[in-house]
Amino acid sequence: MEPPNSSVGGRSDLCFGVFNASSNRQDSITSPWFSTTFGLIGLCSNLFALCVVLSSSRKLSSQARSSFLVFLCGLVVTDFMGLLVTASVIIPYHFIKFTWAEVDPGCHLCNFLGFSMVFFGQCPLLLGATMASERFFGINHPFSRSTSISKRRAWSIVGLVWGFSCLLGLLPVLGLGRYTLQYPGSWCFLTLLPDTGNVVFCLLFALPGIFSVLLSFIFNTVSVVTLCRVYHDRESVQRRRDSEVEMMVQLVGIMIIATICWMPLLIFIVQTVLQQLPASGQIQMLPTETQKMLLIYIRMVTWNQILDPWVYILCRRAVLQRVYPSLRPRASILSLYPVLNPSLGRKFTSESVLQ
Repeated sequence: MEPPNSSVGGRSDLCFGVFNASSNRQDSITSPWFSTTFGLIGLCSNLFALCVVLSSSRKLSSQARSSFLVFLCGLVVTDFMGLLVTASVIIPYHFIKFTWAEVDPGCHLCNFLGFSMVFFGQCPLLLGATMASERFFGINHPFSRSTSISKRRAWSIVGLVWGFSCLLGLLPVLGLGRYTLQYPGSWCFLTLLPDTGNVVFCLLFALPGIFSVLLSFIFNTVSVVTLCRVYHDRESVQRRRDSEVEMMVQLVGIMIIATICWMPLLIFIVQTVLQQLPASGQIQMLPTETQKMLLIYIRMVTWNQILDPWVYILCRRAVLQRVYPSLRPRASILSLYPVLNPSLGRKFTSESVLQ
C-alpha cells in the first residue's frame, strides 16, 4: 500500500493545489467561530421557520396560499439541509484540523461537499424566482385557471428545481469542471481557473443564479405595483387583500436578502473566470487575494440561509397586523379588478381571488 503522500501526489490535480495550504495562517476571516456560531443559529432558525410554515399550512382554505406555502416549505427545507450537510464537514475540520490529502486522497468527500455547495446554493435562487412568477400570474391574472396550482403540482415544481440543481452539481463528477479545496482548507467549491471546463461550469452556475435574481426583481416589482394601485384606489379600505400583502412582503424580503447575499459572489465568479481567459489555462493556483475574496463572499451567502427563515417568521399576517393595524381580512372579488361587472363578480368566491 502506498503512503498517503505519494498517493496524493499523483492526484494533486484532482482537488488539491488551488491554494497553498502550507503557507496558510489563521486570519480573522478564517475564524472557526463564524462557521460554528452562525451554523447553529441558521439551523435553529430554519427549524423554527419550518414549524411556523407547517402550522400555517394546516389552517388554510385558500389554494393559492397553500401552494405558496409549499414553495416556502421547500425553501426552508433546502436551507436547513444545506446548513446541516455543509456544517457537518466544515465545523469538524476547524476543531480537528485534519489533513484533506490524507483523509480524502480520492477527493470523494471534497466532491460531495462541492456538490452540496452548488446544489444548496442554486436551489434557493431558483425557488425564489419560481415563487415570484407564481405570485405574478396569481395577482395579475387571478381568474385564469392556468394560474391555479395545486399542492401536488407545487411539490412537483419544487422537485424539478431540486432535480435541475442536482444535475448541475453533478457536472464536475461527469467531467465538466472540477471541485477543489478552497482557502483556508475547510471547504470545497467550483474552481475559478481559466481552463475551458472550469470556465463553462462556473458560468453555468453563476448565470442562472443572476437570471433568477433579476427575474424575481421584475416579477415582484410588477406585483407590488399592482397591489399598490389597489391600495391607493378610493375604495381600497373596503378591498384589503391582506393575504396578497403578506405573501408579497415575504417575497420582497426573500428577494432583497438573495440580492445582497448572492449577487456579489455570482458577479465575482463571472468576472474572475472571464478576466483570466487570456491566460489560456496557464494559471495553476488562485492568487491569495482571490482566495480570500471568495471566502468573504461565501460567508455573505451563508447569511442568506440564516436570514431567510426570519422573513417567514416575522412577516406573517399576525405580525404585520400588529405593525400596521389597518390590515384586516376584507378580501373581495373586485380587489384587483374593480371595473368588473358586479354580477360577474358574484360568481366567484373570495377564495378564488387569493390565487
